[in-house]
Amino acid sequence: MTPRTVVLGMVAIAIATTFLPARRASTAPRATTEKPIRIGLVFDVGGRGDKSFNDAAYIGLTRAQRELGVEASFLEPIGSEDREVALRLFAARGFDLVIGVGFIFSSDVDAVAAAYPGVHFACVDYAPTKGAPPPNVAGLVFREEEGSFLVGAAAGLLTKTKHVGFVGGMVTPLIRKFEAGFGAGVKATCDACIVHGAYAGATPDAFKDPSKGKALAISEIAAGADVLYHASGATGHGVFEGARDAHVMAIGVDADQYDEMPDTVVTSMVKRMDVTVFEAIRDVTLGRFSGGMHVYGLKEGALDWVHSGPHASRIPADVVDRVEALRARIIDGEIRVPSE
Repeated sequence: MTPRTVVLGMVAIAIATTFLPARRASTAPRATTEKPIRIGLVFDVGGRGDKSFNDAAYIGLTRAQRELGVEASFLEPIGSEDREVALRLFAARGFDLVIGVGFIFSSDVDAVAAAYPGVHFACVDYAPTKGAPPPNVAGLVFREEEGSFLVGAAAGLLTKTKHVGFVGGMVTPLIRKFEAGFGAGVKATCDACIVHGAYAGATPDAFKDPSKGKALAISEIAAGADVLYHASGATGHGVFEGARDAHVMAIGVDADQYDEMPDTVVTSMVKRMDVTVFEAIRDVTLGRFSGGMHVYGLKEGALDWVHSGPHASRIPADVVDRVEALRARIIDGEIRVPSE
């Protein structure tokens, strides 16, 4: 048995256990003769349960199931080499929309979309490999630098040491956008502040290495950082641990990560992948799928920072006012946030 056959066999086993329809919630009744819209979603590194990137996409999938009555399935690849195989499994079954969660799916989505021109695909954080995306691919991308600018501005106002830190996962242009926006936001409210930056690695595994995340956090804290922001997937759990142990503040990413460590996570940069996934699914149900790049930022309500609810007691009102004023200036075009 060749290694490829082993991979295919492992994915076949995964189908029996994880290629499952998400539990069907009550929806508006469909005519029994109407063919259900079928949606397949393939998770990124870290998988479901990361309380970040993947879970946000899953929320969008289950919302579409509840509100639109679609038949939703998901698959968690056993290894990075299984991404294309997982996408093909959905496409071969004639699913109406196949979604890859994460930029590392970009080349896989392109390859499978070319093989299945009659199937619609969407890719979160899509990075086209050869110019424009194939006509049956919708690239769902964000101006992450804008949301990162807001939490950077908050960090610049909250720091007492005038040192803050950024921990990225894999070194890529995408994660550089988080760092660039964060640094610009810090400087907007604390020009004297120093921003320390570090990355967990150069492969997708950098997004699932909490031990490395903690080590990087400890290093930045030793350099004086008392507020840490991460864009590193499951690696961020280690960043939170390092911040907790040192009694400094941390900033979550993609979803509100307050529940991860309530005494440590002071705010989060929220990236509404749930909204973009839901909208992509709704477009298919309405017969208006549109290939090409779809870009979302503050103006579209796809990015935000958390400063209400349990966070309110940690973030002074004057900090909220300053950051919200900066948000308005970005939306109005007065501030252009750097992406690199």
